[in-house]
Amino acid sequence: MSLSKREQVIGIFRSQRLVVAILLSILTFLIYAPVRNHAFVGLDDNRYVTENIWIQQGLSLESLSWAMTSFKEGVWNPVTWVSFMLDYRVFGLDPAGYHFTNLILHLVSVILLFIMLHQLTGAFWRSAVVAALFASHPLNVESVAWITERKNVLSTLFGFLTINAYLGYVRRPSWKRYLLVAVFLSLGLMAKQMLVTLPCLLLLLDYWPLARLGETWEEFRKHVPRLILEKLPLMIPVVGASVLTVIAAQSIDGISSLPVGSRLANAILSYALYLRKMVWPIDLAVFYPYQGGSLGLGSVGLAALILIAISWGVWRLRKSGYLVVGWLWYLGTLFPVSGVIQVGGQAMADRHAYVPLIGVFIMLVWGAEEVAHHLQLGKIWQLGASMCVVTILAVLTQFYLSYWENTRTLFEHTLNVTSHNYIAHNALGLELKQQGDSVAAMAHFQQALEINPQYAKAYNNLGMVLAEQGQLVKAINHFSEALRLNPRLLDAHNNSGMVYSSQGKFPEAMRHFSAVLNIDPNYVRAHANMGLLMAAQNNFYEAIVWYQRALDISPRLFGTHNNLGLALMETGQLDQAAIHFDRAITLNPNSAIVYINSALVKMRTGQMDDAEKNLTKAIKIKPDISEAYYYLGNIKTYQGEVQTARDYYQKVLDYDPNNLEARKRLSALRTEE
Repeated sequence: MSLSKREQVIGIFRSQRLVVAILLSILTFLIYAPVRNHAFVGLDDNRYVTENIWIQQGLSLESLSWAMTSFKEGVWNPVTWVSFMLDYRVFGLDPAGYHFTNLILHLVSVILLFIMLHQLTGAFWRSAVVAALFASHPLNVESVAWITERKNVLSTLFGFLTINAYLGYVRRPSWKRYLLVAVFLSLGLMAKQMLVTLPCLLLLLDYWPLARLGETWEEFRKHVPRLILEKLPLMIPVVGASVLTVIAAQSIDGISSLPVGSRLANAILSYALYLRKMVWPIDLAVFYPYQGGSLGLGSVGLAALILIAISWGVWRLRKSGYLVVGWLWYLGTLFPVSGVIQVGGQAMADRHAYVPLIGVFIMLVWGAEEVAHHLQLGKIWQLGASMCVVTILAVLTQFYLSYWENTRTLFEHTLNVTSHNYIAHNALGLELKQQGDSVAAMAHFQQALEINPQYAKAYNNLGMVLAEQGQLVKAINHFSEALRLNPRLLDAHNNSGMVYSSQGKFPEAMRHFSAVLNIDPNYVRAHANMGLLMAAQNNFYEAIVWYQRALDISPRLFGTHNNLGLALMETGQLDQAAIHFDRAITLNPNSAIVYINSALVKMRTGQMDDAEKNLTKAIKIKPDISEAYYYLGNIKTYQGEVQTARDYYQKVLDYDPNNLEARKRLSALRTEE
């Protein structure tokens, strides 16, 4: 072949790959486009983004240091934290931006998977079909539609970059290319430790399709030691990430003490259930409760037989390297999250299948091509069948995606398709509480405790509802039970402190707030509540110190700016008080009370016109706010506009007939007349 013809073939080849990459991008985008209208969900999104003060500080040396050293939520994922910081800088707290980032990461991974498989195998259409299955399968919805699972899509992208870099190294070995492999692997591990088995996966790819292990047993024995040795440096970041993961999990008591037998049984059953959900993706849920000792021996035995049968079949057909590699890809990459080392209360999770099922997709697509060839089915038949499967999966994915629109739809669906799901009851209860339906919220918290009487968070949440209803003794009892079960539950300590403070039991309140800060010195609400506690005891100088500490950690706390302004007013620091009231107004321009507080400062400094403007704004926000009318009456009295002052005082009495001060001032003005 002449050089010009060869270049023409390469050009056509590249243009075809570009077209397929564009089609895969369109497919992925159309499937997941509805996420742009989805909200944050009430399962960890608050801890990862909406209430995470470090994320909301954006990128800085201090926040980067926190990302590198934090074990928050029992994980060590610095690259994931940094990605959220970048999102916050661009999108603020608009969930659409975070969802869009997840979608783009998934989309790029789809394209990388296609390119990676094509470069590894040379099989153009089979690689495209595997990528399309990865793009459209419903089991992947959780990884893409859940903002918290940024770590999964991000680590996967770096995993594919690692494999592509490894292919470049194999073709043209050099220490620079090897270093690139190590860098991408390290970044992936710093996003999520799901990639700990990647060096082993690279060794599998050496067997097929790279054929670096040879074709005979003698060649295999000769090459294996060298190729294993080649992967050993990559184990350094793997071991480091694994150690940090164990430490992080222990920091929240995350590693389960369940019997080894129960964990092994659950792992075997999960391996089979993921395969079933791959073939029949219905009744998907965000949380599958761990059944523990209630696992049926029949189910576990059947699952074991299925896995053994598939393994036996793969061994019998081991000359088809794609079967060996695909099956070991599935078994190996799923192992870290299979439940053998149990972290959390889930039996399995759809997100765990995000990477492992690619191995099964390879087995199915390559196997289907062989069957089609044996049956002499043409490319049109193969392409048509592939399009039908992908279309069905895409429809199912959009259907399941609709449940992720908000917290309520997600957990109502979860309760419909699972049983004994205390996590779902608790999450739905919190959402209903925020929507003002405290009766329904209490019912869900109680159901969560009926299922799992050891669930400390449900006791804490039930205590919060009781506190809002004024049942403070019962609330304290529930907080105490939560702390008995989990002495490190910060929210229960903080809530106990707030209730004791409202009862005037200041030493007890301080004990709980101090306990919070001993566990987490950056727990901003405890700093702010210590300020409130000091202010309640008229210790305004000490209150200022605590409020300032809270704002040093999280400068965007509008309520703390307001409270700091009040404390500064009490100590005569009016100029500083005005600054903080203005800052509170900037952060929350729809708070009438802050406008009133700002007006009080301006009145004390003689800025009556500005004070009047602020009070007018407060009334515009909340027309029945009697305090604003009262202070407007005072301003008009000071300015000598008696009739207008009377009208304002009368307004106060219209909304608050028991306001004695307004009644006295109105009576005085009438007497003067």
